[in-house]
Parts: sequence; structure tokens; C-alpha cells
Amino acid sequence: MRRTLVPDLLLDARGARGGIGVTVEDGRVIGSGPTSGGERLPNRALAPGFANAHSHAFQRRLRGRVERAGPSHDDFWTWRERMYSLAESLDPISIREISERCYREMLSAGYTSVAEFHYVHHRPDGEPYDYPNALAIAVAEAAEEVGIRLLLLPVAYARGGIPRFRDAEVNEFLERVDALRGWLEQRPLLEVGVAAHSVRAVPRGWLEEIGEYARFNDLPLHVHADEQPREIEECREEHGMRPIELLAETGFLGPRTTVVHATHADERELELLADHGSLVCACPTTEGNLGDGFLPAERILQLGIRLSVGSDSHVRLDPFEELREVETGARRLAGRRNVLVPPGEDSPTPWLLRAGWQSEGLERGDPADCVEVDLEHPALADVEEDDLPSALVFGAGSGVVAASWVAGHRVYIRDDG
Repeated sequence: MRRTLVPDLLLDARGARGGIGVTVEDGRVIGSGPTSGGERLPNRALAPGFANAHSHAFQRRLRGRVERAGPSHDDFWTWRERMYSLAESLDPISIREISERCYREMLSAGYTSVAEFHYVHHRPDGEPYDYPNALAIAVAEAAEEVGIRLLLLPVAYARGGIPRFRDAEVNEFLERVDALRGWLEQRPLLEVGVAAHSVRAVPRGWLEEIGEYARFNDLPLHVHADEQPREIEECREEHGMRPIELLAETGFLGPRTTVVHATHADERELELLADHGSLVCACPTTEGNLGDGFLPAERILQLGIRLSVGSDSHVRLDPFEELREVETGARRLAGRRNVLVPPGEDSPTPWLLRAGWQSEGLERGDPADCVEVDLEHPALADVEEDDLPSALVFGAGSGVVAASWVAGHRVYIRDDG
């Protein structure tokens, strides 16, 4: 069905325009331009939906539970033990329930797509389920139920962690990925990529095989790297190099590779990411909550490394806050304002919005995934049209999202009753 949506304002990374309609058909944008007719969206601005590039949906259940200090030093590694305890308790029914709740909240916040970094694979004792992808399919069905676009990333885990994360052989893992790809073939909102958890959880040979598998099948490829100093130290002890250097040497990096966090990446590692055209996914609210450190965002911008954002552990689900924290973290480190300004620009807003949307704006051929922004929300009261994009990034939160659309269908509408 063809329909033309006519908001008061149409937003892209550079500004806002009035009197513009967006026509969608078969789940995609087929055009935009001045119009006098169509489906009016009064008091609304229409913008691309946000892409959540890194999620562990089950960790949504940790919210509020881990904010009490234990008797000893409390850091990422002690938090991880509490996360493991939650992961031990999951089954196909509970992981689907948690995921569905998490994805509904994402839609309410303005995320219209999510990359799910999924590593809870087996029964608690490490034995496979009768259907080996039972937990992954439960997560995928949750996304399908709520209507969010999903990139499902089965995650390789060979050592460390808990038994239900791990596979004995890389071929066993890749066979499950093949099976998932077959299962998702006829589901238009679902896609499968592949991931390695980290260089501490996956040996060198696995990195080589998984990278080759992703290249051969043209799949998105994700990995955690450089989140914690201890991770870097252990990689140096085992391999004589830092994590991103190892990823480069094993052929894991490339234009479809996303390195999650890169919080402690050094200059050489950032240059390797730039040379290979790889992305960095920042998760500022989780990184702040876990005490990970600050993203080297200014150098990422200078080197032309593509950036995305994710909500990771879902301590907070708000894409506006994730983007704002990228810039405010850079300001704290640099001791000045408006740090992440690309050449030829006068504001960090366009670069940040492109990172959040993974696009410039709603353009012909794009998926019809968008959000309605409430122009009457108190956070946006009296904001001039030219200032609206920056007001969203620096002065608003997810409460301004009035509705979310995926593939041309409104899948969330705020209850103002």
C-alpha cells in the first residue's frame, strides 16, 4: 500500500523543512517532496528511526539490581558475575519475555532497528537444546512480535564465561549460524550476521575462520574490543599485541566489521580501524555505568571512522542520551565545547545524528523506518526550526518520541491518555 506522510517538519542531519511529504510503499521510502495532500501528522516532526547497534536484551532485567556496592571493590568484573547469574536462569520462555519487553521499550524510545549480540546458546550445563537455536529463535520471535527490525548476531564463545555460552568447535558454531540464516530467510524484518564475543573468549584460529565465513557470505561481523585495560593486558600476554591489532592480523576487520566499545583503543588501533573501513559502536550509558572509561571520539572523527551507538546492557534506553554523551564525554576530555565538529560544519549535531540514524535522512530507497517527534513536548517548546536537530541531541530525551514506524507501519504510538 502506498501512503504519503505529511508532518509539520521533516528532519534530516542538517535541519528541518516544512511542507514536505514522504511517500512509502512496500516498506520503503519511494520519494519525498512538497505536497498538498496525504496523511497529516500535525504537531509532529518526522525523522529517521534510530539504529541500536549493540544490545544484550536479557540484561534489561539487571536494571536497578546492580546499583548496590558489594563488600569488596565493585567494577566491570564484579558486575559481570551478577550478569552471569542472570544468564544462568534463562530458558526459551523467559528470554523471549525479557527480549519482547526490551524491544517494546526500544520502539518507545525511537529505536526502530536493533543488532542483538546473542551469546546465551545452550542449556545451563552447556548441552544443546533439542533444537540447537532455541534461544536465538526465541529472541528473534520477540522482535518479530513487537515489529522492530532485527540484526541477530549469534556470538562465538570458546572459553571463559559460563558453559551455556560456549561451543566446543568453531564448526559447530558456524553450523548453527547457517541454520539460523535458513530459518530467517522468509522473515523480512529479520537478518542474521555473525560475531565473536572478544579476543579473550575466542582464540586466534576461531577469529580467522569466523572472519572468513563473514566475508564469504557477505555478513555483518561484530566483536567486543578494548573495553577494559585488563582485556588489553591479557591479549598482550597471550598474543604479543593489542586486541584490534590481533583482529587486523587475523583478517577480522573490514568494511562490514563493527568493533564495540574501543574505549581504550590506542592510536595504532584506531588507524587500523580507519584503514580497514571498520565501524566503532559506542555505548556511552553502559560504558559510564560500568566505569569503562571515555570513548576516544575526537580521534575517531579525525580519522573518518564510522560511528554507531548502542544501548548494550540497557541501563538506559534513550538514543538522544547516547549521542549526547558521546559529545559531552569529548568535552570533558578536551576541556572545551563543540568538540566533534567535522570539517566544513559548525556543530557536532549532524555527525552525531548520522551516527544514531546510520543515514543522512529519509531518502528514496531507504527502509520506511522513522519516528514522529512531538513538537509540543515541553523539551522542545519555543525551539526554532533551524535549532530543532541540536535541541533533540542536547536538550531532549526519549519522551519526545510520539510514535515509531518500521517498514511503513506504525508499530508504537505513545499513550497520552
